Amino acid sequence: MIPDLGKYSFAVLGSYAASAVLIVGLVVLSFWQRARVKRALAEVEARQEKLDG
Repeated sequence: MIPDLGKYSFAVLGSYAASAVLIVGLVVLSFWQRARVKRALAEVEARQEKLDG
């Protein structure tokens, strides 16, 4: 089922691998930023509750 890539196999498979690494990196970065923003929002909300209460 795998096509014969001939002399271009290293370039094609390397491109697939690089793309996969970049996509995984973007997903990890997105989750890391989400957690950071969620933490910052919780801190702001806690400060706001102290001022209001």
